[in-house]
Formats: sequence, structure tokens, C-alpha cells
Amino acid sequence: MSTTITRADCAERDRQDPLRALRDRFDLPEGVIYLDGNSLGARPRTALARAQDVVAREWGIDLIKSWNTAGWFELPKRLGDRLAPLIGACAGEVVVTDTTSLNLFKALAAALQIQASGPNAGRRTIVTERSNFPTDIYMAEGLTRWLERGYQVRLVDSVEEIPAAVDDDCAVLMLTHVNYRTGYQHDMAALTRHAHAQGALAVWDLAHSAGAVPVDLHAAEADFAVGCTYKYLNGGPGAPAFIWVPARHQAAFSHPLTGWWSHAQPFAMAHGFAACEGIGRALCGTQPVLSLALVECGLEVFEETTMAAIREKSLGLTDLFIELVEATCADHPLGLVTPREHARRGSQASFTHPHGYAVMAALIERGVIGDYREPEIMRFGFTPLYTGYADVWDAVAILKDILDNASYDSALERSAVT
Repeated sequence: MSTTITRADCAERDRQDPLRALRDRFDLPEGVIYLDGNSLGARPRTALARAQDVVAREWGIDLIKSWNTAGWFELPKRLGDRLAPLIGACAGEVVVTDTTSLNLFKALAAALQIQASGPNAGRRTIVTERSNFPTDIYMAEGLTRWLERGYQVRLVDSVEEIPAAVDDDCAVLMLTHVNYRTGYQHDMAALTRHAHAQGALAVWDLAHSAGAVPVDLHAAEADFAVGCTYKYLNGGPGAPAFIWVPARHQAAFSHPLTGWWSHAQPFAMAHGFAACEGIGRALCGTQPVLSLALVECGLEVFEETTMAAIREKSLGLTDLFIELVEATCADHPLGLVTPREHARRGSQASFTHPHGYAVMAALIERGVIGDYREPEIMRFGFTPLYTGYADVWDAVAILKDILDNASYDSALERSAVT
């Protein structure tokens, strides 16, 4: 099977791309086709100068004064307000802080506490997918082990099982909006409505959604959400995550990690904890200022476009990649695991191959950087801010060459990070 699409066609699409200029906002190495923004986003060009300024001037010269003069103390809330429009949140509902895992722990603890103090006090179950990102399950299981007897995590094995699993013992439905392996995108609004109809709360992980697909938490009437900033938001390796607590839940929001940054008067140094008002309740301890400062560099780029424009290009890139792979690599044992339906697809395309790890390693050696997840899944993430249509064509051509010539080592030893 062949395709009539040419590289010239793809280059023309790049010339007509309304997001084309945004590619220059990122510092990508020459000779690399970067298709791993769903794991670690590329570096914004402004990030290096921003890091140097924080280290040399704000820290080096102004020292501790910068908590006030440079606005360090307000960074988590200020960044949260800047991120909020990307996920359908309002000002004063998001903070950038801690890790996705810790924020999920806070959100689950708060949701269970709200349920325990209301008409659903007897509910003891958190429902999620077995295919959810493992740390989400670990955090839920860890939380239930520390609570009184009877709390449990119920794992379902398919999307179709979710509605029935949200029964009269379900306190919280915890889902990742876009699956990290397959790129499957849930119908957030429909599943949240179903959870509420059964008396459950809905907690969403947006790690593979924020900055990649349009999200409207308020329209979906979600209860809590968390996510990271180092993937599609391009905040840097290990950049702080975010948590969303809508205004309607903030007064009741509480969790066990009662650090001093969420105290009503943190510098009163009072004995005993008294929670502050608003979204500050989701904070915990002292914030990593340098990492927070770099998050802002990534968020700035999004203010030059819209999530609708990003989504349109994302679907164009993934459609093209899937079409080219299936047309030119049809003689090889590749299996598409990403949904073809636009409404169910995130911003990645994942294919299985019996030697997926080795093939991905060969691609990386040739300058096409994706990544690998068990079992046998090669993931290709498409970041519309800096990925072009000609990049897609070139990546598939290299993949075809590797497969046609079997130029990969099927016995390759695994690296620590895949």
C-alpha cells in the first residue's frame, strides 16, 4: 500500500500553518524531530535567560528580599491564574505547586472528607481504571490504607465498565482524561454527570490534556483536577504540577498535608494550624522558586494562540501520522492503539510492535525522539506549538527505513528510563 501524500504537500501545510511562528519560541536542536512532548516538553527560548535572572539577580543580588520584591511568594497563585484559561478554570481556582502525585493525594483526601461529612458518609470506594497511570493508583491505594478500615480502590478493566462501577458505595471516580499509553480521551462531561447522578465526586488528572486538548472543567462540572506542567505546557523537567479546586468546594477543601504555606497567617508562626481562605488551602510547604519561574516561560507562549487552534493542528498532525504509517509500513506488525475518532483522541499516536523498545531506540538514534511504554507500545506525542507536518513525513520515512531493513537490535538492553 502506498500514499499520494508527498513531503512537498506537508511542507506546504507548514507554510500555511497559522501556528508556524510559534516554533521559533522554542530552542530545538538541529537534526532532531521531537515527538516526545507528551513526556517532556521542549525548552522555551526565554527559559535560559529567566533562569539566569532568577539565579544571578533575584537570588544572587536581592537575596531574601525577592520573596517580596520579585513576587516569589505569590508565584503559585499567579501562575495558577495564568494557567486557568487553558483548562476552563477561573482566577483564584488553580495553584502551581508540588507534584501531580501529591496534588492528587490532596484532591482525593478532600473529596473523601467532603463525602464523609455529607449524605454519602458511608461510601468507601474510589473507582478508577486499571490502565490509569500507575502513580495515580498507588496514591489512591496508599491513601485508603491510611484511612479507617473499609476504604478501597476498585479497578475496572475497560471504559465500558466504568458506569456500572460507580455504584452506591462509590465515593470518588478518579480518571485520567487522556490515557498515557493509548491516547484515549474520556468524555469528561458525560462521566462527571454520571458520577454526580450516582452521588459520587469526580477527580480528573489532566497530565496528558493540559496544553494539548481543550478542557473546560467548569462546563463539565468536575469536582477537582490535577496535572503537570512539564509535558505540553513546557515547564521543564520535573516542573511543579497544578491543582484545581473550584470556588464551590474551596470552603470545604481540606487534606492532611497542612503545611505552613496554607496557613491563614503563615508568618505569625502560631501554634496550631488554621487554614487560609481560597485556593491557598491547596498549598503545603515552601515552593521551588526557580522551577516555578520557568513554568511561566511555557505559559507565555499559549497566550499567543488558542486551544481551538492548537487542537485543530493536533488532529491534523496525528491524522497525518496515522495515515502515513499505515500506508507506508503496512507490511510490518504494527498495531494502532490510539482511537481514530477525534473526540476520543488526545495529542499522541501509539503503535505496538513486537520489538517496540528496540525500534524506538533505533528511531532515537536516527534523530526521531518518541518513547516506549509497556507492553510493546511506541508513543509519538505531537506538540502543535513546535511540531510541523514535514516533521511527521520525515519521521515516518525514517520509521519505514528502520522497519524495512530491520535495523534495530531486538536484544537491546533496556535503559533505566524508557
